[in-house]
Amino acid sequence: MVTWRFLPLLWAYARDRRRFVLFGRPRTVSQAVHRERAERLLSILFDLGPTFVKLGQLLSSRPDVLPPVYLEVLSALQDRVPPAAWSDAEAVIEAELGPVDDRFADFDREPISGASLGQVYRAHVDDEDVAVKVRRPGIESLVEADLRVIHWSVPLLQRFVDDARAFSLETLADEFDRTIRQEMDYEREAEMLETIAANFADDDRYVHPDVIESHSGERVLTMEYVPGTKITDVERLDELDIDRAALADRLQRSYMQMIIDDGVFHADPHPGNLAVTDDGRIVFYDFGMSGRVDPFIQTKIVDFYVAIARRDTDAVLDALVEAGTLSPDADRTVMAEVLELAIQDARGEDVERYRVQQIVARVEDSIYEFPFRLPRELALILRVATVVEGVCVTLDPDFDFIETATTYLTEQGYREETTRAYLGEARDQFRESAVSAVRVPPKAESALDRLEREDLYVRAGLEDPDDHFDRLAKRIVYGLVLAAGIVTAGIGVALAEPSVAVAAVVIVVGSLIQLYRSFRTRRGIRARPQFTRQRLRERRGDDRDESDR
Repeated sequence: MVTWRFLPLLWAYARDRRRFVLFGRPRTVSQAVHRERAERLLSILFDLGPTFVKLGQLLSSRPDVLPPVYLEVLSALQDRVPPAAWSDAEAVIEAELGPVDDRFADFDREPISGASLGQVYRAHVDDEDVAVKVRRPGIESLVEADLRVIHWSVPLLQRFVDDARAFSLETLADEFDRTIRQEMDYEREAEMLETIAANFADDDRYVHPDVIESHSGERVLTMEYVPGTKITDVERLDELDIDRAALADRLQRSYMQMIIDDGVFHADPHPGNLAVTDDGRIVFYDFGMSGRVDPFIQTKIVDFYVAIARRDTDAVLDALVEAGTLSPDADRTVMAEVLELAIQDARGEDVERYRVQQIVARVEDSIYEFPFRLPRELALILRVATVVEGVCVTLDPDFDFIETATTYLTEQGYREETTRAYLGEARDQFRESAVSAVRVPPKAESALDRLEREDLYVRAGLEDPDDHFDRLAKRIVYGLVLAAGIVTAGIGVALAEPSVAVAAVVIVVGSLIQLYRSFRTRRGIRARPQFTRQRLRERRGDDRDESDR
């Protein structure tokens, strides 16, 4: 059933790459067609149930898997499903904790929020107001069945994509399997919540609900109920006279601390999981999606941010390659120009349109072979960074995440440490250069002596990774066959041998077709540059136009 639902989209994608599926030129597909397909994918994921809703949410933050228009459409996928019947939820609570009326002083049977994997109720333990998160009844078997389908489907999907996206699909499946299992384990969620809360224990600008351990288990998690205003409710925040620019700065800093300093982070920062108290403190909800950062990745993230702050695109590319997100064979010149534009846009600077068009013209022929890929360790971090920036820009349209990151790294001493490391490397390179300078003259003199004696030989090996020589050889062969065919056709006509003439004409036509294909420039799928802030301004402009009407 699942394969059947996705088959039309897979067939369309195959025809985009090859007009006749197995051969032919690529098709040019308009943005309107891509949007229509993305909306169809959104509908399919929602119809397939909770596991695929979660998968769609994960896909919405994977630019290495889907084009931008798909990410935009899937970002609207809300993890909202009708709540399970109270009797089913009650059975889960009683199996974990015992009779509801015995364990809770009061329990509201209507859930205050519901999602695909669980739902939350208000209750009281003694005199304390609490939130009780209950795993959806029967969800385990459903998730297991869906995960089997997803893992079975990945090898099939990989046949439709290039190597970079095949790698991304495999890491996506592994990441999703791990993430959804962790999200269903409420004991792990409680542990991660307590760990992150301990890391912020000395900072009263943030609030993390306390876990009520006596009323929690693997399928039930009871926490302190902390009310607050949704972080993107800017009108209410203005009524509370809360500085939204400062709030955005604090939010970005909190995630930089979690990822760079602590190595443990809250991984689901969408607006529904972030709130603000009346006195301006940030409240974090739902730690089901949370992760840990490897120390090596932490180092590469610091290098990445420091390089961006210095606008050193070479260092940015080095950090991306070392972290495994960029192929070492990437065209560094093109990638450097793309990064320069991205940094310019992220800082809110005007991007010159003609430069964008020039760069896109250079990469559009291989847009689906762009050398970015996301290892499993970085996929969740990218999702967090993307969502957090979106929230911060909503709070403050002029928010500059590079400036905030630079200030944070400077205050924590990371930029100074990185500078010392660069100086150390420069010192080592200078020492090696000095040694080489001493060794080169004798070797040069020896080489000149051999040259004078005509005893110097040079061995050269030519590499042809793009098969230029192979194509040249084929063109020569096709040309020779074409010439021979023309001569043979002429002889056939002269001797009144129609069968010979027809056979020669067939050879001539075939050779002409092969020669044409060998000289034809391959054209890929057209793309338009899309930048976050520009799209945000355009959407706001559209919203104002609609409101005026």
